[in-house]
Amino acid sequence: MTVFHLVQHAEKERRPGDPGLTEAGRRQAARTAERLRHLGVRAVFTSPLRRARETAAPIASRSGLPLQEDVRLRERMNWDASRSAEDFLRDWAASVEDRDFLPASGDSSRAAAERLRACLVDLAGAPGPVALVTHGGVTVDLLRTLIGDDAVPAALMRDGVPSCAITTLDHLSVVEIAATAHLE
Repeated sequence: MTVFHLVQHAEKERRPGDPGLTEAGRRQAARTAERLRHLGVRAVFTSPLRRARETAAPIASRSGLPLQEDVRLRERMNWDASRSAEDFLRDWAASVEDRDFLPASGDSSRAAAERLRACLVDLAGAPGPVALVTHGGVTVDLLRTLIGDDAVPAALMRDGVPSCAITTLDHLSVVEIAATAHLE
């Protein structure tokens, strides 16, 4: 089976739309790239959103691999300022509470998890390990599906996945959740 390293994008600029990384985020991405190079990553996939692409670029570069985009790695919802931040956050909270809630823009938690799970199933035969740079919401959605709400760390449910945290799966079996030791 293929080992997957789901990488939360690095620290992003605090603005709506498709923000890039902060200077601290670029440093986080570089450290994460070094960690994944040592783990022998053999493929790198990224969400099409800028913050994920900018996190994935040094991973691919340091590993000498092409960077491949996959829309299935995108976030459940992305605030683009077409509506108020309060409305966006209200929909986000509702989609966490009710996994089938369909927000005004984006996917339900359950649909986002299924989208990411399908990506992993499709890549399961690939030589690994495989790095997939994605987003915290969809990563938590997947964990909720794979191991259940009670097994997902409360801090992830409450605060989200830390920047550049690595969640490791052996196919669809969770090995490690939101590891950040490589950033210290």
